[in-house]
Amino acid sequence: MRRVLVLHYSQTGQLTDAARSMVSPLEGRPDIEVVWENIQPKKPYPFPWPFFAFFSVFPEAVHMVAPEMKPVSFDPDGHFDLVILAYQVWFLSPSLPMTGFLKSEAARVLKGKPVITLIVCRNMWLNAQEKMKRLLTEAGARLIDNVALVDPGPPLTTFVTTPRWLMTGKKDGFWGFPPAGVSKKDIAGAARFGRAIADALTRDAGPINGPLLTGLGAVKVNPSYIGSEKIAHRSFYVWGKLLLALGSREAGLRKALTMVYVIFLLAMIVTVVPLGVVVRMIFGRVFKKRLAEQVARLEEPSGSSLERMARG
Repeated sequence: MRRVLVLHYSQTGQLTDAARSMVSPLEGRPDIEVVWENIQPKKPYPFPWPFFAFFSVFPEAVHMVAPEMKPVSFDPDGHFDLVILAYQVWFLSPSLPMTGFLKSEAARVLKGKPVITLIVCRNMWLNAQEKMKRLLTEAGARLIDNVALVDPGPPLTTFVTTPRWLMTGKKDGFWGFPPAGVSKKDIAGAARFGRAIADALTRDAGPINGPLLTGLGAVKVNPSYIGSEKIAHRSFYVWGKLLLALGSREAGLRKALTMVYVIFLLAMIVTVVPLGVVVRMIFGRVFKKRLAEQVARLEEPSGSSLERMARG
C-alpha cells in the first residue's frame, strides 16, 4: 500500500479546502493510505488578525524565525511514499507555522522523500517558493512538483479585499469589489492533480519521481510580479532585520517603528508599485529573453503548460 502524508496549516480554511480537493482522488482507495496532519504552533496566531498583530509578525516571517510547534501526531520516522505540503504565504515567505515545522525535529520525515508543494495565496508566491526550496533541500527532501492557486482579482483590488478578509473575517464582495480568495472553480479543479498523483502512485511500486503534474497548468508565473516581489522582499528584509534587533513584538520601540513602516509600506504600494509597472513595460521588451528564462525557472518543476488538459 502507498502512503501519502499531507501537511497543512490554514487560518481561513481556504488552503485546507484546496488540499482536500487535490487529495480527494486518493481518498477511499484500498491501495493508498492518506495521513493528514494539521500542523499547529504552540501559541496560535489570531484570525481574524488585529491590525497591529498582522504587521507585527512580518520580521519573523521574512527572516524565518521559527515558532515553537505542537508535537505532530504521525511518526516522523514512519514510511511515506509521498509528502504533499500545503502552505500559505506570509509577507512573501512561507507562513510561520510551516517554517516552524520545517525547522523542527519532526521535519526529518521529509528526508529522502518526494514532495509536492501546494500554495494558495493572493498572488505573489515566487519568493516564498524559493525559500521553501531551500528549506526542503536542508531537510533532505526532493521537490518534484509545485501547484500555485491564486486570487483571480486585479492586484489593486486584492490590496483591498485580502486585508479586509484577514482583519475582519469577511471575504464577500462589497461596494463593487469581488469576493476575496481563490475561486471555487479553481479549488474544485485542483482534483485534476490528485488524479495524476493517484495514477503515478499505482502505476508501479517503485520510488516516485517527478514531475508528475506537467501539462496540467500547475503554476503560472506573472512576469510583472518578479520585479515587484524583489523590491518588496528587500524592503521587508531590511526593515525586518531592524525590527528584530529592537526585541520582541511587545517591545515599545519595535511597536512604534512597526507603525512607521506600515505607513512607509502603504506609500510604497501607492507610488513605487505603479512606477515599477511602467518601468517593466518600457524595459520588458529589451530584456524579453532574460525575462522568459526567469519565468521558466520559477515555474519549475511542474510548469504552466496545458497539453494534458487539452487531451481531456
